[in-house]
Amino acid sequence: MTARHAQRLGRLGVWNWLDGLSAVQAAELARQVEDWGYSALWIPEAVGRDPFTIISWLAAHTQRLVFATGIANIYARDPMAMRAIQQTVGELAGGRFVLGLGVSHVPLVAGMRGHAYGKPVATMRAYLEAMEKATYLGPAPAEETPIVLGALRQRMLELSGAQCAGAHPYNVTPEHTARARKILGQGPTLAPEQMVLRETDPAKARAIARRHLAPYVELPNYRRNWQWLGFGDADFADGGSDRLIDAVVAWGEEPAIAARIRAHFDAGADHVAIQALRPDGERGPDLGLLAALAPRSQ
Repeated sequence: MTARHAQRLGRLGVWNWLDGLSAVQAAELARQVEDWGYSALWIPEAVGRDPFTIISWLAAHTQRLVFATGIANIYARDPMAMRAIQQTVGELAGGRFVLGLGVSHVPLVAGMRGHAYGKPVATMRAYLEAMEKATYLGPAPAEETPIVLGALRQRMLELSGAQCAGAHPYNVTPEHTARARKILGQGPTLAPEQMVLRETDPAKARAIARRHLAPYVELPNYRRNWQWLGFGDADFADGGSDRLIDAVVAWGEEPAIAARIRAHFDAGADHVAIQALRPDGERGPDLGLLAALAPRSQ
């Protein structure tokens, strides 16, 4: 069941919430992302649509684009159900699927779902082992569907390299990518997410970025990761310090944003998933920026 890499992701992808779009609009966006030359579209899971249903719909309305969950919450489904999803969506998408899994966060698991939040690495290891043993008698995809983990720090990164195809770190920096590559070694896929924002005014850019980061700054898993990178308590106050904001969100003109993306590749990333924030602060992607950064525009 365990693929050793997720090369099907390609080099540059798009990370985007789709819950503000109708199914038809989401399919139109997916086709546009595909036409621009991006290789993958990452879809998160929180309190909106079931990601696997919309991925199956989108795969039926595209030809080449790979779809990945960034990430699917393991507390939302038992391992046998997730094994069936891995196989079923892999089959329906014709091999254009990567299963991203994560342990989510205490407020989303214990608070919203009412589950006991276990120790992250031990819980994920047990979940993966149970998936490996789960019975599935339906049609299998032609190629094995890779699993990547929403891994941030050492032990989860080690697990993502040892038992999965790699890691999909979120809210990270090129410095984190360099550390993650060293831990993973060569072979497993490293696919960080990078928020990008086309805004040159520092005050406006940081205000927009701060609004997007505010929910994440309150989550212990992200705080511990940023502390691992050298940030302190003062960086988490008032929605995040300028230092934290500038490190996590690449803002400015297109060349500065492109340089940040290259920095991840230089640090060892195999794939970078860009989340293009809108300069008006509204929900949804900045389509103009995605067009400007698209592989076919270079």
